[in-house]
Parts: sequence; structure tokens; C-alpha cells
Amino acid sequence: MSREPEMPGGYAEPDGWRPSAVQLERLAYRRRQTVRSGAIAGISTVVLLALVVFGVGSTPGWPRVRATFFDFHRGWEALPVVAQGLWLNVRVMLVCAVLIVIFGLTLAIMRTLRGPIFFPFRIFAAAYTDIFRGLPLLLVIFLLGFGVPALQLRGLPNQAVIWGGAALVLTYSSYVAEVFRAGIESIHPSQRAAARSLGLSHRQTLRFVVLPQAVRRVLPPLLNDFVSLQKDSGLIAVLGVIDAIRAAQLETAEDFNFTPYVVAGLLFVALTIPLTRLTDWVARRQGWYGAGGGAV
Repeated sequence: MSREPEMPGGYAEPDGWRPSAVQLERLAYRRRQTVRSGAIAGISTVVLLALVVFGVGSTPGWPRVRATFFDFHRGWEALPVVAQGLWLNVRVMLVCAVLIVIFGLTLAIMRTLRGPIFFPFRIFAAAYTDIFRGLPLLLVIFLLGFGVPALQLRGLPNQAVIWGGAALVLTYSSYVAEVFRAGIESIHPSQRAAARSLGLSHRQTLRFVVLPQAVRRVLPPLLNDFVSLQKDSGLIAVLGVIDAIRAAQLETAEDFNFTPYVVAGLLFVALTIPLTRLTDWVARRQGWYGAGGGAV
């Protein structure tokens, strides 16, 4: 089997096609520009980091800040305790994410129902989203975490982590409901009309035609909400739950060294970055980036 000859620069000749000299020069110019842009970006990044390090390191209080916030040995000692608390944040986030998707999608469907008979459902969904999007998350956590157990109702749990998770679900489901509603209403009416003309009922149209397209369209903003949920799961520490933040607080109280807080922050960042990159990847695949054109 003969191997096709290659042009200078590594370009093969499929079916006898041969790039012109102008095309080769254009490709070489693009390569030079790419290398030049990469070199400029690398140099500017190194210079900026050097200026930041020099600027922060030359401040009068830097030695004390370094000893108080960036003590490597103290951070290593606190790492197991903080990581154990982070495992609670991860479990809370996973359980809440499932419940938020279910409640959020239910609210979105309720709000998009048509017909006068569904008016109470639409009013309830609208009031729910208005209230819980308007209330600060920390206030909802306080109200549920301290208020509901104080009622001493029989059959209700008293664990703070449960009410903290409930506050996360109530608040975030209102945001996710609006994301789902945006996706549902973005589907062109002709899609519904075509599905109904094929004999599908309203329920079948919603399930097999509208929702698959709507979920696909809102996937990037939906993942963004879950990135925020990962961070806000640390707010349940205000109820006394020993999560990563609370564990870092207890470690700090031993010697007033704040390095455990930095360790907790780094663990949260390490937990958030994979989901953030996944969000970027999904958005890029769906063409969310670059649709507005390049730099002018």
C-alpha cells in the first residue's frame, strides 16, 4: 500500500489535492501568530504574578500574615479534620442537588401549564420563586434551623444538618425552576404543534419533545447553579454542623492560627474546579462560547 506524499509543513495530498503556495503561507502565518500570542500571554502572566508576589511580600505585615494564614505545618495538621468535615458538605450537596432538580423541574412545569384550571398551580409556583429568590439564603437557614425545632412538633427531625439542607433545597429550587422555565419556554410553539398533530397528548409532548430539548439548552446554567451550591453548602456551619468550615473554626480556636480556614478554602476550590471545567466543556460543545463573535 503506497503512502501518499506529504507537502512541506506536513500536509498530505488527499485525492491529488495540493494546497497552493498562498494557502501554505497563510497557514505558516497563523502558526507564527499562535506562537507569538502564546509567548506574549506567558510572559505577561509571569510578570503579573511576580508583581503581585513582590507587592504582597513587601508589605510591612506580610511576615505576620504568612505565619498566621499560611503556616504549612499547621495546615497539614488540620487537613484530616477539615477534610472529614468536607465529606459532610459533599454528601449534603449530592442529596440536595437531586431534590433541587426534582422540585425545580416540578415548579417550572407548574408555572408553564396553560388553561384556567391550572391557575392556582401557576400562582403557587410564581409565589414560591418570588419569595425564596428574594430571601437571603442565610436567613432561610436561620429560620428553618432554629425556628422549626423550636416548635417541638412531633415527628419532625431535630438535626441541624437536615434543616440546613432543607434551606438549601428551598432556595436553590427557586433558582433552578426559573432556569428550567426559561428552557421550556425557549422551545418554539411549532414543536408542540407538530407533536400534537402527530397524535401525542399534552403530557407526551412535554415528556418526549419539550423537556429533552429544554434540559439540553439549560444544562450549562444548571451546572453553574450546582457550582454555587457546592460553595453555599458551607453555610450550614452557622447551625453548629461540623462541616469543613466549622471544623476549621474549631481548629483555629486552639491556637488562633487561621491556616485551617485557608485549608478549607483550598479544599472547596479543589472540589469546585472539576464541575466548573465540566460546565465550560458542556457550554463549549453547545456553542455557548464564541456566539458573540471574537475580539474586534
